[in-house]
This record gives sequence, C-alpha cells and structure tokens, in this order.
Amino acid sequence: MTARVPFTERGGALRGLLDLATGCYPAFLFGGSCKAALPVFHFHEVTQDWLEPRLQYLAENRYRSVTSDEILRFVADGVSPGPRAVGLTFDDAWASAWTVAMPLLRRFGLRAIVFAIPGRISEAAGLRPTIDDVGGTDVSRTKVLRYEDGGHEDDSPFATWPELRAMHDSGVVDVQSHTRWHAMIFGHDGVTGFVAPGYEREPMLNRPLESELGGAFLEPGALGTPLYVPRSRMSDARRFLPDRSAAERCRAHVARHGGRAFFARPGWRAELEPIARSGRGQFEDDATRAAVIREELAEGRAMLNDRLRTTTVRHVALPWGIAGDITRQAVADTGHVTAFAERPLRSRLVRAGDDRYGLMRLNSKFLTCLPGRGGRQWFMTTVAK
Repeated sequence: MTARVPFTERGGALRGLLDLATGCYPAFLFGGSCKAALPVFHFHEVTQDWLEPRLQYLAENRYRSVTSDEILRFVADGVSPGPRAVGLTFDDAWASAWTVAMPLLRRFGLRAIVFAIPGRISEAAGLRPTIDDVGGTDVSRTKVLRYEDGGHEDDSPFATWPELRAMHDSGVVDVQSHTRWHAMIFGHDGVTGFVAPGYEREPMLNRPLESELGGAFLEPGALGTPLYVPRSRMSDARRFLPDRSAAERCRAHVARHGGRAFFARPGWRAELEPIARSGRGQFEDDATRAAVIREELAEGRAMLNDRLRTTTVRHVALPWGIAGDITRQAVADTGHVTAFAERPLRSRLVRAGDDRYGLMRLNSKFLTCLPGRGGRQWFMTTVAK
C-alpha cells in the first residue's frame, strides 16, 4: 500500500532515522543550543501526569511561549521573539486542550496555539469541568471513551464551541485552523482491505471521508465496506470515489452471513473482493480537486473567525503535515499567512527567512531536551519512551 504513497507523505521509524542522519534535528537534543532559532513543539491529546512536568520544566527554566503572529514576525521580518522562546501547539483541539492544558498553561504563565477543526466542533449547553474544578482529576479520557462507544454529542472528544471561545477569550490560547474537516480521502482504486471488527481502533481522524456534505466519515459499524489507499485531502492525490452500489453489496453480503461472525470464516476476504471489484468508481477531476482543497482551507478559517467572533485566525497547521503543490498555492490564496507542514530533509527548527508555508515542528517528547536544569538529552528521552 505504501508504494503508492509519496515518500514526502510517509512518517514512521525510517523517516525519523533519515531526518536524524541528515541533521534535521536540532543540536539541543544532543546537549547543544538553539541560538537564532525557535523550537516549536506539537502536542495532541494530553493528560495531566504527562503535560504538567513538561510545562513546569519550561517555567522553572524561564522559557516563554509565543503566539502565531510572533512566529510570523520572526519568519517574515526577522523580529526575534527573544531568548528562551518556544512555540507550544496543540493539534485537533481535543477535549484535553480545555480540561487539562488550559488550566496548566494558566498555572505556569504560558501560552499555546490550538489548531482546531471547526467541522468537528459541536455546540454544548455549557463548559465541561477542568482539572481545576475536580481537584486535579483528569476527566478528559473518560469523555473520549464514552464518545467512541456511541455516546452523546455532549461527550465529544473535541473541545466544544463554548470551550473554544473561552480559551480564545482568555488570551492564554491562540486558536488557529487545522482545516475544516482534517479529512482523509481514498487516493487509489486498488482495494486494500475492508471494514472489519477492530476497525473501531482506527484513529478517528484517520477514517476516510465519505461525503463532504455534513462531513460524513467511514464508521466502524459499516462492516464489509471496501478500503483503498488513504491520502490526505491536502495532498495532490485526486480523490477516488468508489462505486456506492458495490460497497452496499459488500455490506449486505456481510450482514446476510452473520455480521461480525462473518469475519471468523476462512477466506472471507476472497468472498468480498470480487463484489468490491464489480463496481467501477471514478476519480474526481482536476478542477474539482483544486476547488475542494481551496474550500477546505477557506471554510476552516472562516468558520473559526465567525464562531469565535474574531479576525485573528489566519494561520494553519496542515493535517499530518502534508501539503501538495495545489494546497501550498491555496493556503496563500485563502488568506493564510503561515502554515506548518512537513518538509523532508529540512531543519525542524523555525528560523528567520524560512518558507512561511512550510514551517516545521518537533515532537513534544523532546521538550525537556531544551537547555535547562533537570533536562535530558535525546538518547535519554528515547530510552524513556
């Protein structure tokens, strides 16, 4: 499957080793400094036990964290954010950004950038309790599990609109865009598998888009649905639209032959593959691809500015760090002034004069490698993980 995915879109151990061998990782991971550069770290879901000691490390060693506009001024105009500056970015706006990160950032006098996915944000009647409200207990994980098991909208794994507005209004969090849907699409017409028991363990954001209308994504309950090579919507891949009737016939075959029990049959895949191949499907055309990518970026920014009642959303982090040539042009055309995206064999530090639409970040596990009392070098961090 990976043979059809460009190297620039792949992660994994091999990519990490190549980046390490070619000097992409900063010297401070190995005991050096990061002069004339800005390290920007990315987080996703967090727990208090994991995040608190890292933010405490920054505070005790007198680091300060910057906003998106400060990063822009540094990159575009060479305005230094000052010594011991770092960027703290939280992708996806998971509920833990509100329940855990927000109170800890306030406690340690730090700021962060949250890249939110407005198409996945839900309304709510009020604010969920944070660790400050429940005596330090981490409440985010139970919310996520309840949602994954079919819970109600109030149990969304993402921060809700009231929570996102509260973070934005606080001045502690700089809310920016992570595109409208953070969408994965099918990028090839070769069947690679089927939705089967265990698909519920596939990360929510990795499940492919079925329809832009309302943001319908493939669900674990759609047993038997054919799967194809996944690509980011922000890649240059033309989206493959499978034949709906063939997918329906695959699901009906599974239902007639026991549902989940069907997948215990020897050779079940051989039963489904001819049905999946009986449909033709089609690829979107070039004009549609460009239009949808542009809309994904424009709507992500517009929705956040509208719902947060602001005009400050003009930065974007591209999902999985993937940016095709079409996306790079669309980012600029839709009024974004910076974009975080992966660039193979390039430094993972932000520097003055960098490509503002290809800024790089570091995994947050490396945060305590920053120079300071109680820090650890790369080897110690890797062994600890």
